[in-house]
Amino acid sequence: MTATAERTWVAVCRADAVLRAYGVAALLENGEQVAIFRTWDDEFYGLSNLDPFSGAAVLSRGIVGDAGGLPVVASPIYKQQFELRTGRCLDDETVRVATYPVRVVDGVVHVGSP
Repeated sequence: MTATAERTWVAVCRADAVLRAYGVAALLENGEQVAIFRTWDDEFYGLSNLDPFSGAAVLSRGIVGDAGGLPVVASPIYKQQFELRTGRCLDDETVRVATYPVRVVDGVVHVGSP
C-alpha cells in the first residue's frame, strides 16, 4: 500500500500580475523560489527559479517563447532553454529543473507542492 500525500496550494499573486510571455518570482514559505510563467496562450507554468548552469535565481527573468511547439524559457544568463511543462533542458538532456503545479482560481495564481 502506498501513502498518498495531499497537495498543498499557496496563493502567490494575482494572475494579471503575470504578463503574457513573462515570468515572476515567488518565495514560498519553505524558502524555495518558484518562477511563474504565463505564455501567449494564457497557460501558466511553475519552475524552480534557480538556473542550474549559473547557480543564480534568475529563471523568472528569462525569455518566454516556443521551441518546436514546446513552451520554453531561455535562461537570461547562458541562454539554455527549459521546457515549461517538464523542466527538461533542451540544450543538455542530463539537466532538469524542478516543476511546480500551477492553477488560477478566481484570478489568483496558486502554486502546488511538487
